[in-house]
Amino acid sequence: MSVPLWLWASVLGFILAMLAVDLLAHRRAHVISVREAAAWSLVWVAFGVAFGGFIWWRYGAELGQQYFAGYVIEKSLAVDNVFVWAIVFGFFAVPREFQHRVLFLGVLGALVFRGIFIAAGAVLIENVAWVLYVFAAFLLYTGWRMIRQRNEHIDVENSRALRWFRRYVPMTDAFHGQRLLVRRGGVLLATPLLAVLVLIEVTDIVFAVDSIPAIFAVTDEAFLVFTANAFAILGLRAMYFLLADLVHRFVYLKLGLALVLIWVGIKMLLKIDVFYIPTTISLAVVATIIGVSIAASLRATRGQQRHALPQPAQPPFRVATEEETAELEPLWRRPVSSPRG
Repeated sequence: MSVPLWLWASVLGFILAMLAVDLLAHRRAHVISVREAAAWSLVWVAFGVAFGGFIWWRYGAELGQQYFAGYVIEKSLAVDNVFVWAIVFGFFAVPREFQHRVLFLGVLGALVFRGIFIAAGAVLIENVAWVLYVFAAFLLYTGWRMIRQRNEHIDVENSRALRWFRRYVPMTDAFHGQRLLVRRGGVLLATPLLAVLVLIEVTDIVFAVDSIPAIFAVTDEAFLVFTANAFAILGLRAMYFLLADLVHRFVYLKLGLALVLIWVGIKMLLKIDVFYIPTTISLAVVATIIGVSIAASLRATRGQQRHALPQPAQPPFRVATEEETAELEPLWRRPVSSPRG
């Protein structure tokens, strides 16, 4: 697959432009409604599907199907991110109007880290053929572990990342709007929102370790791997606000995601020396697994209404008062010049 430089530049430019539009549309802190989240979700899915249509038209059906297979896999695995975000926000009791800015920065960081991982993975596959066996074994192990731990959830309070952050980074005991850093009494302090952002970035890196090998099982093209990842995770913020209050209903989705990882691990093993499973079949199997797990989940929990995940009886952090925020010093102070003479 020959990808001209102008196409890479166009895709990256479009992604940056849409991130800017998203940031401007949400520049004021406000609660994202379900209707707004649904509208943005449709926008991002439309862009992802339209780009797949472009790949199909320009490079043919096989590469178009590889893109869509990767997109469906990444979009499905990304739902697990939504569940973790809901747990993290619930633990910190982050006000809903402050959540979008954190997720925006989290997705921006995810694009950077995944780009690095994809480049490294492509180089490894091209130069170290046996690494495919490692990827396949890792996917099979991850799927098996996910089945065993499907009813377990992240323990935010005891996470190593949070313990490290609290130990080494001085932090306030209150949210100050959407600020990540504040200066008080001459001291630069992190707000709880920065701790949330760090946790989100760390968990996304963990998820990327699972998802990047999974998409390499359906395509070896770095361009398709990157674009499928990018278009899948760009809509994660909207997906979170659309599904955050419904996570309790997707009781079988984690099982479905585990089966997807096992399936792509098997496909990768067979692809190496035995048999190449056509992309059409791979896409159909992945879509069927995810569709059945979602349908079974909604059927098993029918009648249940939207509700947020439970929060601690005594939230660990509070929202600063207007008086406290007004007393904050400028974040970046000008150096004081020495008197002459």
